[in-house]
Amino acid sequence: MKKISILLISLLFIACKKDDNSLEFIVVQVNDVYEIGAVDGGKTGGLARVANLYKTLKSENPNTLLVHGGDFLNPSIIATLKGEDGERFRGKQMIEVMNAMNFDLVAFGNHEFDLKYKDFQKRLNESNFQWIATNTQLVKDSITKTPFFVEKNGMKTDIPRTITFDFKDTDGTEIKVGFFSATIDSNPKDYVDYGDLYQDAINAYNTLKPSTDVVLGLTHLSFRQDRLVSLSLPNVPIIFGGHEHTNMLIPVGDALISKADANAKTAYVHRITFDKKTKKSTIKSELVQINESTGEDAEVAKIVQKWLMILDNKLKEIIKNPYEVIYTTTVPLDGRDTPTRSVQTNLGQLIATSMSQAFGDTKIDCAFVNGGSIRLDEELQGDITGVDIFRVLPFGGGINKVEMTGELLRRVLQYGRLRAGTGAYLQHYNIEYDVENKQWKVGGKRINKNKTYTVVMTDYLLLGFDIPFLKADAKGIDNITKNKPEDLASDIRKVVIKHLKSL
Repeated sequence: MKKISILLISLLFIACKKDDNSLEFIVVQVNDVYEIGAVDGGKTGGLARVANLYKTLKSENPNTLLVHGGDFLNPSIIATLKGEDGERFRGKQMIEVMNAMNFDLVAFGNHEFDLKYKDFQKRLNESNFQWIATNTQLVKDSITKTPFFVEKNGMKTDIPRTITFDFKDTDGTEIKVGFFSATIDSNPKDYVDYGDLYQDAINAYNTLKPSTDVVLGLTHLSFRQDRLVSLSLPNVPIIFGGHEHTNMLIPVGDALISKADANAKTAYVHRITFDKKTKKSTIKSELVQINESTGEDAEVAKIVQKWLMILDNKLKEIIKNPYEVIYTTTVPLDGRDTPTRSVQTNLGQLIATSMSQAFGDTKIDCAFVNGGSIRLDEELQGDITGVDIFRVLPFGGGINKVEMTGELLRRVLQYGRLRAGTGAYLQHYNIEYDVENKQWKVGGKRINKNKTYTVVMTDYLLLGFDIPFLKADAKGIDNITKNKPEDLASDIRKVVIKHLKSL
């Protein structure tokens, strides 16, 4: 009887175990993921691996979230391919994969707004995960601003400015975790209103705080902007960011700003313990390498493989062996958006140099390509394959040899220089700008406005989209040698690949 009594008392003690007022939850963070599959020859990245990591952690602790700090609909090679309906995929592959991964929360990055509104809305409607948009709204006309929305079966659901998650652990501790977001306006579109990201973040925090235990940020901003948000909201213990493409975990006062590497080469795993008595959070952050040892989620891997087969078949229509190593670089080739659209980069110069050699022995004075054609938004390092060049220049297109007056050439170059920060900025070969004398030079000599120059440029530039006055019939263009379908010059990517193989 004594033994039974002790057992009963023990069971009662366990059953009546008090809430310790402390709860741990996990946040798995990725950001800036443009490729659904592994990169670096399959060595790193891959969303099927991220899915496996998330599933493993969630089995360990049900209070686990998978969040995305934005940038995934564009750019990628697959996004530029066309489906059976004749329309480009424009991130459709990413939505399908992310749906299968069961993301808990996703913020907009600046590259989501690369899409035209029609395509952007299609992607929203296809998504099954939760979006958040604190400082961005849909602009219907010059006056009306409304929340972005997801439409399914004729029913529209607004994307909220804030989100709250309810967590409960095994001993009964319950907490509410609120999130706000913020998106950089680095490539503004007419259909997007960006608001005041700092004031919007403060307003969101003030809305969340009375009804939550802790408030966190999920942003897509520059580190400088994230830091300012953090300083204005010192009680937010961590901001899960993006945009920079390089991992970081940087303290700002008592808070943290965290970013993982682009293309899911890493994921941050944050174990956050909130103490309801002290109202404080303790954070243990681990940068997890996503590689061949991570393992894959079978369901997600199947979807990824389907899309990679579509890509593979399309690439092989253009080049025989897209995965062959064509060049090994000892220095990173800079394809990041901001430098490409504002300064001369080594990758931009390499592309322009390749263009200058596409017409054999013909004398070429100079060459240029608009920075907006370069869509990699990261650096190329080590072994480079044909696939990498397609990632750099996903839209392809041909190049032409154009004879133009020095007057028009100088005008074109000056227009590109003054449009630094946009896709109209030109990456060039055999051209320099003399800042001191405010002169453009070709081959080291000042441009002669009366001389005719032989210039290589892309088909796209001659359409006048980036530089309005640069069209095939523009005054100052004397002759255009257009590429033919069978020519190397019919695809700028083939031109770059051939040049790299020759180095």
